[in-house]
Amino acid sequence: MKMSVILGVVHMFFGVTLSLMNYIYFRNTWNVLLKFLPEMVFMLGLFGYLVFLILFKWCVVLKSDTAPSILLLFINMMLFAYDTSDGTLLYSGQKKVQIFLVITAFLMVPWLLLAKPLLLYRGHKNGKQQVCSNSGQNIQGVVEDNAIHSSNSNNMEKVSMGDIFVYQAIHTIEYCLGCISNTASYLRLWALSLAHAELSEVLWKMVLHVALTVASGLGSVLVALIFAAFAILTVTILLVMEGLSAFLHALRLHWVEFQNKFYKGSGYKFTPLSFSSLMNK
Repeated sequence: MKMSVILGVVHMFFGVTLSLMNYIYFRNTWNVLLKFLPEMVFMLGLFGYLVFLILFKWCVVLKSDTAPSILLLFINMMLFAYDTSDGTLLYSGQKKVQIFLVITAFLMVPWLLLAKPLLLYRGHKNGKQQVCSNSGQNIQGVVEDNAIHSSNSNNMEKVSMGDIFVYQAIHTIEYCLGCISNTASYLRLWALSLAHAELSEVLWKMVLHVALTVASGLGSVLVALIFAAFAILTVTILLVMEGLSAFLHALRLHWVEFQNKFYKGSGYKFTPLSFSSLMNK
């Protein structure tokens, strides 16, 4: 279970890092400060610290029987519930560190929610077409295309502040709540490992082990027949069915939990290769 959480946080961290590559490539310099930085601080402040607690308990706290539960530690951290008398802390100064991380992560929420709309409102109010003069991008490069429209006779870009606030609110809520749900979604890897272990034990105890305990004269023939059935069940259930299930779960984790950190799907429409269309041109 803990390995699934660690893998999930690392996977999502890599996805947020790829969003930085997008901002650098498209020269959206303001998005680095207004989106990437608060998203990274929010994720590392909460779930990166959760990974740290897991690794710290594995490497430093040797007596795992007396060590506090990581789940209870994380819940108490979010609730600011600390009782140092019963030894529920892993290291000295943990209370101050956790309070600082939670407050910092919570401060990222209004940063994500208000910083970009207020900056755009200020630039629009002053009649500026560019938010940052050295970025080489107009205001359309800072916000998404669905938050901007052209409506006047001079084809000048105008900003719908209501659309910007609504879009930013949706993005903030989706990201903050998504970090929690996406991390929990990686526990499906733990469930797959448990299912594999249980199915393997069932095939051993109820199929092959029964044949090996037979002491009659036809025991060798029975072992050969049951081993053939055991091999068929192993290939069909453990290899084919579980392999397909693991593939589908991995595909879902990559598409939802990973790609929603950087993929927007707002580029050029994909046009497949067609020789007939080329000949018509």
